[in-house]
Amino acid sequence: MGRTLQIPIPRAYLPLLTPSRYKGVHGGRGSAKSHEFAELLIDRCVVNEGTRAVCVREIQKSLEQSVKRLLEDKIKAFDLGREFEVMDTHINTPGEGIIIFQGMQNHTAESIKSLEGYDVAWVEEAQTMSQRSLDLLRPTIRKEASEIWFSWNPQLPTDPVDVLLRSSNIPPDSIVFKTSWRDNPWFPEVLRKELEWDRAIDLEKYEHIWEGEYEKHSEARVFKNWRVEDFDAPPNTVFYTGADWGYSVDPSTLVRCFVQEKNPATGQAWPRKRLYVDHDLFSMGVEIDHMPAFWDGMLCGCNYLEPHRPCLAPQLHGSMRPWSIIADSARPETISYLRRHGYSGIEAAKKGANSVKEGVIFLQGYEIIIHPRCKHTIDEFKSYSYVKDALTGKVTPILQDKKNHIIDPIRYAVEQLRGAMRVTETVWG
Repeated sequence: MGRTLQIPIPRAYLPLLTPSRYKGVHGGRGSAKSHEFAELLIDRCVVNEGTRAVCVREIQKSLEQSVKRLLEDKIKAFDLGREFEVMDTHINTPGEGIIIFQGMQNHTAESIKSLEGYDVAWVEEAQTMSQRSLDLLRPTIRKEASEIWFSWNPQLPTDPVDVLLRSSNIPPDSIVFKTSWRDNPWFPEVLRKELEWDRAIDLEKYEHIWEGEYEKHSEARVFKNWRVEDFDAPPNTVFYTGADWGYSVDPSTLVRCFVQEKNPATGQAWPRKRLYVDHDLFSMGVEIDHMPAFWDGMLCGCNYLEPHRPCLAPQLHGSMRPWSIIADSARPETISYLRRHGYSGIEAAKKGANSVKEGVIFLQGYEIIIHPRCKHTIDEFKSYSYVKDALTGKVTPILQDKKNHIIDPIRYAVEQLRGAMRVTETVWG
């Protein structure tokens, strides 16, 4: 046995300290689920030397989307650099243990057997886990006293992880509970501002995103032609970028996308043209003189609110500056300011009487794929809706003027790809 770590743990997460075959924590954004499981895993590796653990996601094309960076940060925070050896693809732990990172979609019935001797499997973003993957993983982690951990933000009660751990018949030896931002004593102020904004303008979205309630589907949703999928932009991709400005409590946003008409692997045309959204920025209260720094961090992940933190990818910092950016025309002074401060390719969007409807119809004609890191884009595509008649409850062809702070700039970004379109009532039938 190794030594004991002194790690502060919020009261809500104390049940995780009890040994159990299944441990599941579900809840909303900002509840520290991932941080608590990361600290629990580091502690287990120190206390039980030789621990072998696998961190699992349904899809993982690169380590960028894994929890490896989070675990590295915890190792550094606890001053354990001499006991853990961080490698490119894995982490060596005390007593010749190891932590690896894998995507379940890459596994077959044969390859999954390589995990039979592992002590812990941590399934992050478990709401995306397929039934096939759960059926492969559960009997594979079979070592005596082994545990399977699940952390997730719920979407639907029919999702496999919810059927497994939140139905009326959950497996024996299970610890499952819900948390929220209230259970995180280190809840950051930047997230508190987003939470309060969502709660003020869209209670349904607030309950799903921040309180961890199930997503409420509606026949009024505008977009049904989209999905979330991990992908990499091919070499020499032409990007289209759009921007929207914050007003009062509204956010400032920037979003990048690209279009594919053909499958790059086969050269054959897709059945439906594809629009890929691969990066977004979203923040409230961005002053005009902070906007260039805010945009500079789009690809490298720098936070303009924390200029003291070193950039982790300086080669990507500010790399959007040479690209054309189509921005909301309502703020010409902001466009002029950004043009003078390095974003010379920025232009004002062309608006007209039917520009919103035309742009939405144009987007509905694509198969839209959103990268999982674009969380605000995903939130809006889930909730952007037509107005319902207050008396009859029937869906009208009127678009709600909210939940569109990312969708609007996507429209701006691709407006150059479409000609004039005629909007008729038959489109909305």
